[in-house]
Amino acid sequence: MTARLAIQPKLQSATPVRWEIARELVPYEAAVAQMEREVEAIAKGEAPELVWLLEHPPLFTAGTSAKDSDLILPARFPVHHTGRGGQYTYHGPGQRVAYVMLNLKKRGQDVRAFVAGLEEWLIETLASFNVRGERREDRVGVWVRRGDREDKIAAIGIRVRRWVSYHGISLNVDPDLSHFDGIIPCGVREHGVTSLVDLGLPVTTADADVALKTSFQDIFTQTP
Repeated sequence: MTARLAIQPKLQSATPVRWEIARELVPYEAAVAQMEREVEAIAKGEAPELVWLLEHPPLFTAGTSAKDSDLILPARFPVHHTGRGGQYTYHGPGQRVAYVMLNLKKRGQDVRAFVAGLEEWLIETLASFNVRGERREDRVGVWVRRGDREDKIAAIGIRVRRWVSYHGISLNVDPDLSHFDGIIPCGVREHGVTSLVDLGLPVTTADADVALKTSFQDIFTQTP
């Protein structure tokens, strides 16, 4: 709770944020092109900020810190090299991706606080399902303890252009976890991955969307 209170004032804005939900799988390249158009419009003041919820067909993405050795099965799914931060990650059906296009000029111009806010957003979302998500100082994302191990349940990778953020977060609701076997997710070899359904929770993507929107308001939206 202390961390949330520390980052809240910088990140909040009273400006309404658009929410859009894609009803079909969105090809990755089409999503990036759409984000770039939205970022330009937001930076020019021609469009409000946007959170875009979607799912992708199965694919791997390589962030700016990706290492070739972390791509184990390059032929399994298409590989997209992207300008977001981070290393290799997987996207696919059953994983809720939230692309977050916020004007950070209005939110403190503090990228580290913004990333911490994204982590807190995910932690609060998981808490609504009675799941304790945790952050780690040495690796980005959100983790859950499972006995003597811990698994990653959500990833974060962003880019900022003209002080507008894009890319964002991914939350594992019910993806095929075997698809992660083709990479070393985010370069972390000693831990695994999990999902809400893998944890024994009958959560749907629609359930996750409601929780994400509710928790977002706590961190990023100031009540007038």
